[in-house]
Amino acid sequence: MSSETACALCETDGGRLIWRGAEFRLIRADDALLPAFYRVVWNAHVAEFSELSALQRLTCLDAVTLAEQLLRETLAPDKINLASLGNVVPHLHWHVIARWRWDAYWPQSAWSAAQRPADDAMLVSLGARLPEVDAVLQRAFAQRFGGA
Repeated sequence: MSSETACALCETDGGRLIWRGAEFRLIRADDALLPAFYRVVWNAHVAEFSELSALQRLTCLDAVTLAEQLLRETLAPDKINLASLGNVVPHLHWHVIARWRWDAYWPQSAWSAAQRPADDAMLVSLGARLPEVDAVLQRAFAQRFGGA
């Protein structure tokens, strides 16, 4: 890829790789203030959801739904935010973000200005749980979709 067409999600996993299949992968983003921030990233470089076939769209949304369900079950957040923007990185990916009323951005979006200082104790506590959450996600994705 030339520097003009370079794509961070083509060149790297885009975060901590949790699971990879033939068509997409699940990563945990590196976000200090939102540690339970995951992305379902389509492996092929497509910019829009409508570029996928009907079966691929169903599979992608199944993956987003599975990630949401497992985050709800394992972490009991106040809300899960789902988004597919791609304005900064025009490579199809879905954000699956567990949110709590104590997080710095609540009730605004993850891309808004912080509403309060970070709750360091809650962030440390949540961070300690993430290796097990990652393992739960990895096992469930491998069972549902195959792959590693």
